Amino acid sequence: MAEKDENKEPAITEITPKSEDFSRWYTDLVRRAELADYSPVKGCMVIRPYGYAIWEFIQRGLDDRIKATGHVNAYFPLFIPKSLLTKEAEHVEGFAPQVAWVTRGGTEELEEPLVVRPTSEAIIGTMYAKWIQSWRDLPVLINQWANIVRWEKVTRLFLRTTEFLWQEGHTAHETAEEAEEETLKILALYKEFVETELAIPVIAGRKSESEKFAGAGRTYSIEALMGDGRALQAGTSHNLGQNFAKAFDIKFQARDKSLQYIWGTSWGMTTRLIGAVIMVHGDESGLVLPPRVAPYQVVIVPIPRGNWRETVLPHARQIRDSLVAAGVRVMLDDRDAYTPGWKFSEWELRGVPLRLEIGPKDIEKQQVMLARRDTREKLPTPVAGLPGRVQELLAAIQQSLFDRALAFQLDHTSRAATWDEFTKTMEGRPGFVVAPWCGDAVCEADIKAATQATIRNLPMEAAAGPGAPCVKCSRPSVSDAWFAKAY
Repeated sequence: MAEKDENKEPAITEITPKSEDFSRWYTDLVRRAELADYSPVKGCMVIRPYGYAIWEFIQRGLDDRIKATGHVNAYFPLFIPKSLLTKEAEHVEGFAPQVAWVTRGGTEELEEPLVVRPTSEAIIGTMYAKWIQSWRDLPVLINQWANIVRWEKVTRLFLRTTEFLWQEGHTAHETAEEAEEETLKILALYKEFVETELAIPVIAGRKSESEKFAGAGRTYSIEALMGDGRALQAGTSHNLGQNFAKAFDIKFQARDKSLQYIWGTSWGMTTRLIGAVIMVHGDESGLVLPPRVAPYQVVIVPIPRGNWRETVLPHARQIRDSLVAAGVRVMLDDRDAYTPGWKFSEWELRGVPLRLEIGPKDIEKQQVMLARRDTREKLPTPVAGLPGRVQELLAAIQQSLFDRALAFQLDHTSRAATWDEFTKTMEGRPGFVVAPWCGDAVCEADIKAATQATIRNLPMEAAAGPGAPCVKCSRPSVSDAWFAKAY
């Protein structure tokens, strides 16, 4: 997308085999399944209805969890004055290469340039400074759903685009302990959400200093392993300490009447989760969607024999209505212009978890044929009690996808104790490699330069020591580190 003008590419009719070219398979699939397409704006994408429907289910499940923990939603401006962004030096330095500027409004030059938000700590911190006066005003627990702009040099649909959608939480607390508790609570929430709703196992841990969010005291993340052995950062939770509080003068009168700075956190997840679903679960035939986020959980394909619109179709509609009444999302594909075989392939490509076939012979037997997308198993199933059976199968598919992804992750996680083991394992795209690390940023940079692998996470507890020789320099390690090549 960044290397050439892909806006002029023809429509995708065939998908590159996943085993032949994973990257091309991914892009072909996103476009052919009509999840997203390139826009006339370089680096930006149009999220098509089928893709946006997946995002809506992600958004709904995540929003419910965020609100259940006491947070509320608000909205802050898209534009941030330059003077606000530059208040936190480390923050602005970290984002400077990705910032988009607005310097003109209509026909007039702006007195002060505006930034199109790359993240909202600056504008939200400014407002918190106005709103927070006393310890009685704390904690402030606010989330917003918004779009973000980061001027990326290399982009890929869903995974990294100039504009993307996300949620970003920003909280203010009375004590350092409360801020850390909040940061870890959200990390656990993210992990549970991704594993439960998206059927993607993740590794939760802490970022190294060089990988943490610009301006944060500590950054935690969840890391997922894609089908090609590369890691993907699926969500981050940052303990900001008092850095932004001091930059934006967010003070409160404490219980002892002293004036103190608040302790802050921020955290977010983005539309890249859709890319993760594709790359973790997809196969040579197309998408394989977890039922919890599938726009359609069941597609009903009537088999046209004779006057099927008078015989088969009414039964198909009755089945659809019974499934919908049971809370199942259903598509009844009664289009005349396409054959059943074409419909089977098309909905398989789009990853619908269950296909339900019904023809004249099925009506005679008072049954339907169910086909699982994940295993392709075909199951003759009685019409009596069908909604309950469908719900059982959807739950089984959700669990099966998670189990399969977890088995892949475990099979592609290895340990290295020496540099020779590490470099040999890192050849190609091996997955996670766990190795002891000394904690030195220079050593970390040397590892990246030699192997393209970065530290994805440090475990919450030092699993191998500390004390084991660092995999690169042999000095005593501070902990294990999870290394991988990453998107």
